[in-house]
Amino acid sequence: MALEGIVAQHLRAWCDYSRGGHRLFFWRTKAGLEVDFVVYGPSGLWALEVKRSRDVRTKDLRALRAFSEDYPGAKTRLLYLGDDPLQVGDVRCVPCADYLLSVRPGENLP
Repeated sequence: MALEGIVAQHLRAWCDYSRGGHRLFFWRTKAGLEVDFVVYGPSGLWALEVKRSRDVRTKDLRALRAFSEDYPGAKTRLLYLGDDPLQVGDVRCVPCADYLLSVRPGENLP
């Protein structure tokens, strides 16, 4: 929960300090798949899932892939505790600390 809270704070701050009226949401299907954070605004649509794991497993990507099916133009990111950025199919997996350090108001989300 603490890691998700830190990510939420960064995303809320980015939405507030970036011009353009971006908003922060979450997404859940009737089947129970859930994406932790969805950021939507004039500069794009991002879906971010946060995992407290040093490894990326196939099942960790399931909700992001379902989101991509419904919103094919969205950028999907899995934030995790590993050390290396990865590309797993259409999902970019990024070390959480690196991602948070690259979030800057006035710039698009990485």
